[in-house]
Amino acid sequence: MSEPEVIVGIGGAAGDGTASAGNTLVLSMARQGIAAYSYNSYQSVIRGGHSWLRLRFSAKKPLNHGDQVNVLIALNQDSLDRHLQELPPGGVCLYNGAKFQPSYDPPARVQLCGLPVPDLAPDSVRLPVMQNTVAVGAAVQMMGLGFETLAAVFETTFAKKPAVVQKNVEAARNGYDYAAKNFQPLATPLHPTDQKWAQSSGNDLLAMGAALAGCKFYAAYPMSPATHILEWFASHAKRLGICVRQVEDEISVVGMCIGANHMGVRGMCATSGGGFALMSEAIGMAAMYETPVVIINVMRAGPSTGVPTKTEQADLNQVFGASQGDFERVVIAPVSMGDCFVTPAVAFDVADKYQIPVVILADLLLCEGSETVATEVLDVEFPIDRGELITTADGSPDEPYLRYKDTPSGISPRAIPGLPEHLYVSGSDEHDEDGVLLSDVFTDPIRRKKMVDKRHRKMSTILRDLPAPMLEGPADAETTLLGWGSTWGVIKEAAERLTAEGVSVNHLQIKTMIPLHGDEIAAVVEQSQRLIIIENNQSGQFARHLRAETGIVAHGHIRKYDGEPFEPKHIVSAVNDIIGGQEVVDVLSTEPGFRTDHPTGTSGSWEGLNQVTRPGVPTKA
Repeated sequence: MSEPEVIVGIGGAAGDGTASAGNTLVLSMARQGIAAYSYNSYQSVIRGGHSWLRLRFSAKKPLNHGDQVNVLIALNQDSLDRHLQELPPGGVCLYNGAKFQPSYDPPARVQLCGLPVPDLAPDSVRLPVMQNTVAVGAAVQMMGLGFETLAAVFETTFAKKPAVVQKNVEAARNGYDYAAKNFQPLATPLHPTDQKWAQSSGNDLLAMGAALAGCKFYAAYPMSPATHILEWFASHAKRLGICVRQVEDEISVVGMCIGANHMGVRGMCATSGGGFALMSEAIGMAAMYETPVVIINVMRAGPSTGVPTKTEQADLNQVFGASQGDFERVVIAPVSMGDCFVTPAVAFDVADKYQIPVVILADLLLCEGSETVATEVLDVEFPIDRGELITTADGSPDEPYLRYKDTPSGISPRAIPGLPEHLYVSGSDEHDEDGVLLSDVFTDPIRRKKMVDKRHRKMSTILRDLPAPMLEGPADAETTLLGWGSTWGVIKEAAERLTAEGVSVNHLQIKTMIPLHGDEIAAVVEQSQRLIIIENNQSGQFARHLRAETGIVAHGHIRKYDGEPFEPKHIVSAVNDIIGGQEVVDVLSTEPGFRTDHPTGTSGSWEGLNQVTRPGVPTKA
């Protein structure tokens, strides 16, 4: 028997407090041992527009934001009109009945719960966001949970403002009691557990993981959806002894980061695709210097400024081709928010050991979403491997120090600049073993080839230090679902549903993008009759990469590039379509809140995968 779950949608305009209401709800659940997964679809405006926060709650840890909300908290008329039609039978709609009313009849067996907010929270006349507190209190009651934990969250949130705590507790209590007297609870209530959860975003987990892995320098220019990494480091820099710099542009950011690593400090920077484009030339310079550096690219929908607040997996080609020439790099794509915590340690160790740039390729879904993480997962220490790093000069060396010594492994001992008897030249031109530049006047083709080959030999052993693909499900399944990065959770759930329906599937998720574990991937694919590649971009960037590196050609492709992430139902339906003979399925989001160009001229729904529409929402006379 599956664990009961509730998916809450909170809709409102930017500035209405959707995020703060959701955060309060998530913390209240987490403290009762209930796990959560949050995804916020919002617009790049300070006030106005439409924000839509999806929160999935269950005692069993949710791995994605699910298919369909069954509790709607509408903070304005627009959200009520957009999302009421999404609710299933048994669903609940909470709204401020003193300010707005539904513009059309709700779907069958959906409970309309108008809250008399001015009576329950008199301060709401002056502070409209108090309606959020009332609604959250009512939602907690209807999900079958106690009030005490919610009250404790307000005490923590407003610890230094006792009067604010009191007003919020009173408003939430009144909403809770009103719901108990006037509304029917959900048919599948949630149940507290003893599990301890911590709530965090992918951005915060990347920052925390980097700090635990010994990061002592962080630089960034604010660019969503990576900005919260900078905010975390700025908030904790003094206590943790980390130098943090907000710099004027991404060119300076990556230059400072490479400089810090060159001097022996573990340094990291983060940006999104537009900022990463400015960093490209310097990444090639780091490769020529053989200086380790870790760079995070949190992808959003492009090109150019694109859609700044929407998610996509479309920067894969960009990181493959960053900077000119042949040079060694590693690209790692975390597969979950929890994986964001451990990935920086892997990235730093590989960057240090092999003296190369490492790119962590995440996306908005992972980094601006949040989820509950088991506290024991965070209670770890990462062993730090700095590779062949020379930090002290022990007497006179037996032979002159060669910074770029031609070794069998291709890895040369790296001395911290300034050590006695370890002086060398470090330039962006090609150079000999001692760092002396090979100018284009006296270039020796043999020495040029020798240095290129030396650097390339590093890659011959690097896969042993990088995460191999994860296979879930029977090895002899007829169909293999292959994804990379952030699609892990949604593909995993879709595979479980397909299996329950009698479809023979397994699931292979790729984390290490460059270099590729080609042999391991081939061994899995050879056992299946059908390979389906699932990715959040239009052109199938990973499918092309896989074919180029291994010759493996997929039988089917599921792609989504409307700015929103996959839902499990998208993949289940598309897999069945491909098994039925379709080759490529392009998925559209089904929520009417995401579409304003409905053929009827009103907010409507795009059902399924074939753009089948239903009648538009009737307007109120």
